[in-house]
Amino acid sequence: MKDTTLSRKERIMKVALSLFATKGYVDTSTKEISVEAGVSEALIFKHFGNKDSLLAHIIKSGYRRVLSHHRGMMTYKNPKEFLRNMIFLPSKLVTEEPQFWKLQERLWHNSFSKQQHEQFMKPVQPILVRAFTELGYANPELETQFLLLIIDMLWKREASGDIDNSLDLALLLEKKYDLL
Repeated sequence: MKDTTLSRKERIMKVALSLFATKGYVDTSTKEISVEAGVSEALIFKHFGNKDSLLAHIIKSGYRRVLSHHRGMMTYKNPKEFLRNMIFLPSKLVTEEPQFWKLQERLWHNSFSKQQHEQFMKPVQPILVRAFTELGYANPELETQFLLLIIDMLWKREASGDIDNSLDLALLLEKKYDLL
């Protein structure tokens, strides 16, 4: 019984993620999610309470997946390797979980979504400062701010489909920062 419940819950989340990413959160009803997931609308409310809670659950579980899959990339070994990992991270993330990042891009104005992303990125900032300091940059804090802005723009533009050459841009950054 529990396996069936879990699989239905996971199916609800998968369908909701797909619909929220393609149609938008506001334009997707719980009824539509239930029909596509093959479950009753009441089951959605039983598992998640309401549509907002379903969205919060999708966002939190998405960031948990990202952290578990990329923990090694976010570990500091040396400055050049860490910078290289951060430069290529947006492309890897969007490639691996395109619907999640498309949803995140669409919800950038949503305070909860934004908070979760900032929480995800917060530990990176001091490590970037350390890396730029160790590499002898004159203003490591400003370099960090600049790189974080570029990383933020790259994942958003790639997730929205506005660019298809993010890997080329990452290679350009790798060369600019002399990380080869």
